[in-house]
Parts: sequence; C-alpha cells; structure tokens
Amino acid sequence: MGMTIKKPQDVAGSAAPAIMIGLFVAFGGVLYGYDTGTIGGILGMKYWKTLFSTGYVDPKTGEKDVSPGQKSTIVSILSAGTFFGALTAGPLGEFLGRRWGLIASTGVFTAGVILQTIATAIPMFTAGRFFAGFGVGLISALIPLYQSETSPKWIRGAIVGSYQLAITIGLLIAAIVNNSSKDREDTGSYRIPIAVQFAWAIILVAGMLYLPETPRYLIKNNQREKASRALSRLRRLDPGHPALVDELNEIEANYQYEMSLGKASYVDCFKGSIGKRLATGCGLQALQQLTGVNFIFYYGTSFFLKAGFTNGFTITMITSVVNTLSTFPGLYLVETWGRRKLLLFGAVGMSVCQMIVSVVGTAIPDLKGPPGQALVAFVCIYIFFFACSWGPVAWVVTGEIFPLKVRGKALSMTTATNWLLNFAIAYSTPYLVDDGPGNLNLGAKVFFIWGAFCIICAVFVYFMIYETKGLSLEEVDELYSKVRNAWQSKHFVPSRGPMEINELKLDDHTKNRTSVKVDVEGADSYI
Repeated sequence: MGMTIKKPQDVAGSAAPAIMIGLFVAFGGVLYGYDTGTIGGILGMKYWKTLFSTGYVDPKTGEKDVSPGQKSTIVSILSAGTFFGALTAGPLGEFLGRRWGLIASTGVFTAGVILQTIATAIPMFTAGRFFAGFGVGLISALIPLYQSETSPKWIRGAIVGSYQLAITIGLLIAAIVNNSSKDREDTGSYRIPIAVQFAWAIILVAGMLYLPETPRYLIKNNQREKASRALSRLRRLDPGHPALVDELNEIEANYQYEMSLGKASYVDCFKGSIGKRLATGCGLQALQQLTGVNFIFYYGTSFFLKAGFTNGFTITMITSVVNTLSTFPGLYLVETWGRRKLLLFGAVGMSVCQMIVSVVGTAIPDLKGPPGQALVAFVCIYIFFFACSWGPVAWVVTGEIFPLKVRGKALSMTTATNWLLNFAIAYSTPYLVDDGPGNLNLGAKVFFIWGAFCIICAVFVYFMIYETKGLSLEEVDELYSKVRNAWQSKHFVPSRGPMEINELKLDDHTKNRTSVKVDVEGADSYI
C-alpha cells in the first residue's frame, strides 16, 4: 500500500457505499463529544453556578458556586451512566441488532437531554446526566461494532477512526456554543447548549432508518439471504457476483468454525485467545483515558481560569480546534503506518509534552505572559499527539480484534472499561487539582501523573498490540491463532484460499488440541 490509501486493484465492486455509511454512523460520536464538551463550559457559566448553588461560596472569587463534591458528581455521573450503558450494549446489539440497537440507544439519550434541559436544580440535572450517559454508553459500543462489520478491510481503520473524529467535532461545536451563550443572564445560558443535542439525535435516527443491518450480524442469526442483500448494498455488487459470494462464504465459514468450538458466554470471553484479546482491548481503552485527555475537556475551562488565565473559554476553543484538525492525519496514518507504530508514536509524544507542562506549571506558579503561553502551546501539542493516535486507534483496534461470536459482548466490556476510567478521572480530578480542605491542590502537577501513564502506554503497545492493518476480521482471527507475540505480528501473512489452523486450544483446562480446516471458498468446515 505504501504511503497512500487506495482501493486494491483486485477488489471488485465499489467501496463508496460502505465508506459513506461508516462515516454517517460515526456521526453518533458527535453526541458523545458534544455532551462531554458542554459540561466543562456550563460549570464555568456564572448564571448556572448561581442558579444551581446550594449555598457554597468559592473562596477565591467570593461568588456562589457548586462545591467540588457536587461538581465531581455532576461531571462523573455521565460516565457512570455510560459504563452501565456500554455493558448493556452487548445484549442489546445481539437482541435488536446493531442498527435497531443504535436507534433505541438514541432514544435513551434523548430522555436524558430532556431532563437536563428542564432542570433548575442539581438533582434533576444529575438524573438527566445519568440517562444521557446511559445512551452515550450504548452508542459508543455499538458504533465501532457496526463500522467494523460493514467496512472493507483496506480502509477499515480510517472508517472506524472517523468515530473519534466525530467526537472531536462534537467537542469543538460544544466549545463554540458554550462561548456564544456563556454571558447570558438567564436559563438560556445552559439550556441552549444542552437543547442543541436534540438535533444530533434526530439526524442519527433518521439516517439509521435507511441503513442496512450488518452482514455479519445477519449471518450470525442464520439470515444468509438478508446478509447477501446487505453486503450487495455495501459493496455495490450483484448478490450473485463471485467476489461477493466469496466474502460472504468466508464470513459464514469463519463463524461456523467459531461455533464448532462451542457457544460463547461472557465467561468464555475471559478464556484462551479471546481472554488475551479482551485484556488487550480493556487495557487499551483504560490507558486511553489515563493519558489525561478528558481532564482538558472536562475541566479545562475551570483549570485555565484558576491558573490565572482570563480567557479560559477561548483556550478551550483553541484546544478543541487542535483536537479536531489533528484527528485527520490519524485517519491517514492508521492505514499507512499501521496500528502499532502510530500508537507508539503518540505515547512517546504525549509523555514528553505532559512532562514539560507539569514542569512549567510547577516551576512558574504565575502563568501570565510567556510561561502561560508556553503551557498552552504544549497542551495543544499534547492534544495533537493524542488526536492523531490514541484517540482514533483505540476504537479501531478494539473494533477488529474479536471473533464474531463474542464481538458484541467483548466490545461492550472494552468500552465499559473506557467509561469506568472516565468516571474515576472525572470524579477524582476536582479533589486532585482544586485547593481547599480535603483537596490535594496539585494544579499543574497533575500532568506528572498523566505523563507517567503515557510512558506505560508505550510499553503496553509494544507487548500487547498486534498489527492488524489490511486484514479482514476473519484474518485477524487467524493472526491471533498463529502469532504468539505482538511484536512479531507485522510479519504475519494470511493464508490464501483454504485457511489452515492447527493446534488451536479448545479448552484451557484440559489442554485438548485439534486440527481444523475451514474451506473459505466453499464455506464447508471439517473437524
């Protein structure tokens, strides 16, 4: 492929329908990003702080505000909702399907937005945050699942990575809307930014009503005819075209082979090769959060204001623009450099920037003038490294490493891990950085913590992340069955024609082994 992304000459049909569908489904990321970005600005709005205050007074400004404990609850409750939503996405995606699951998830999200919009006190606002989070959690697991199961293998990484691009666009729009309404002296200051989310929900549902179900889900449910029509629509080929028949046969044959080893429960997700992949996916999603990026987007406005900047909202807009623009090179590099190299590049770059920010912020408490400008500059460079690597690639890898029979369950658990760490960071951050009794008052020193985790990220990638660039989802299964160590995966060459898989573990307890031959072309399996 070299350094360009283009359709291989031996691939029949058109990739345009699958690409357009994958990019549209990524729009669900706008819900995630916008909701994440909105709360940071709302917490800094003077009218909102006065209206929702229960009597707490900020010792620095002398003005009414919500307490650090209330602030951490309001921010983190969304992450708690998303955690449970992501776990629920597995059974929901299996019961309703990927397509109808996304539609139902958007309905839950909308209910949460309604509660937040009409709220004038913390309890109802918090309840709305939870239900909106539950919907976002469902959506965040189902979108990469849908994209992975519909995308051509040669551009799957860029399509799934576009989900992260949509998240950054949502963050950027939130910063713009917050900035335009922050000075209003009425409930419109916070209700306008929240109510805008109705538009995102309507767009996503309207589009999903016309999109096809994924062929792999239909094969899993013994609906080959429907799967053939769905794949025909995605590849723009006649259902009887040899290339389409071959692809459908490979999907079916691989699924038959998986099922020949037994049905997959949640317990089975923790065993053998699948367990290794689950540990990889959960570790990757946890470390994505531990890079500290959401500290910037949850508490960036408040942090910059407390650090002495008078234009905290403007700085948040700048970081959001950098986040969005920096995601574009990531969508290109994920298919040219590959997953491993890009993740390593991002981890090293982030760790360097985090350490510089922490040193500058610690050594020079007064951040006015050049020191403050330097701090903001390195925060932006850090965001560049995250947005072009760990932002999109974490979703790409977790969406493609699991076999079909457990993909929904496993992906829901990896996504839930992301939200669990998101919750922990959102809840603990006010206590880490704010001053006052019971708080650590770390300020910029908190970046030492994020920088240390970025170093761990690099080590994790080297030992755990397999290179899956250019492989079909079925070939990824073969990769894990034949290659023991992640750092050797770049040399893997998938089988051509009938796929030979020997000496696979059938039972981790008994160590029984078998040889399996799966005829990809004829969809016949022999054991």
